[in-house]
Amino acid sequence: MSLRINDTAPNFTADTTAGEINLHDYVGDGWAIMFSHPKDFTPVCTTELGYMAGLADEFAKRNCKIIGISVDPVSSHHEWKQDIVDVTGNSVDYPLIGDPELKVAKLYDMLPADEGDSSDGRTAANNATVRTVFVIGPDKKIKLQLTYPMTTGRNFDEILRVIDSMQLTANHSVATPAQWTPGDDVIIAPSISDADAQSKFGDFKTVKPYLRTIPQPK
Repeated sequence: MSLRINDTAPNFTADTTAGEINLHDYVGDGWAIMFSHPKDFTPVCTTELGYMAGLADEFAKRNCKIIGISVDPVSSHHEWKQDIVDVTGNSVDYPLIGDPELKVAKLYDMLPADEGDSSDGRTAANNATVRTVFVIGPDKKIKLQLTYPMTTGRNFDEILRVIDSMQLTANHSVATPAQWTPGDDVIIAPSISDADAQSKFGDFKTVKPYLRTIPQPK
C-alpha cells in the first residue's frame, strides 16, 4: 500500500516502551510525529532519538506527541535507552514501538510485504528504508512524510518549522513561502479574491496577481 499526504494514517495497536498503544487513540485530538529506525543500537539513530527527547517540550507546545518505532523488540529498546542517555544526555520518555514482526514497517510501506516476518537476523542495511518521519494531524491524516538515508541524521528543527507552518495554514487561508520561519510574511491563498482578502486581512502586498503577501496572522 503506497501512502500519500492526506491519506488516513493506518491505525494499529502495538507494544511500546510505554505499554500497549493504539496509534489513533495516542494521537487523540492533537498532532503526532512518528519517526522510524531500521535497527536498535545504530549510531545515527542514537543521536536522533536523544535529540528528539531534548525537543520534547517544543513538540508539547505545539500539541504534538512524539512516538518512535524501531524494527526490534521493546526489550531491546529499553536497553538502548541507556546508551541514548550516555551519548546525548537526554532521556527518551516518549514511547518507542517494538516491531519485531515488521508489521508496522510494512503497514506504512517502509518494507515490502514479502520481506519476512521477523527482525531476527536482519541488519540495519536490510531495513534501510525504515527511515521515514510521519506527521499526523488531529484528523488522523498524514500531513508530512519525509524519508532519510541511514547515513544522514534528520533535521528535527526543520520538522518543527514545518509543523508551525502546517498549524498556521490549517487555521488561516494562507501558505508559507520558501525559507519561511515563524514571524515572517505569508502568502494569501490563491483561492481568495482580492476583495475577500481585503476584508479578511486588510491591506496586502501584490507581488504578482497570484502572489500576495501579508504579515503572519496572530
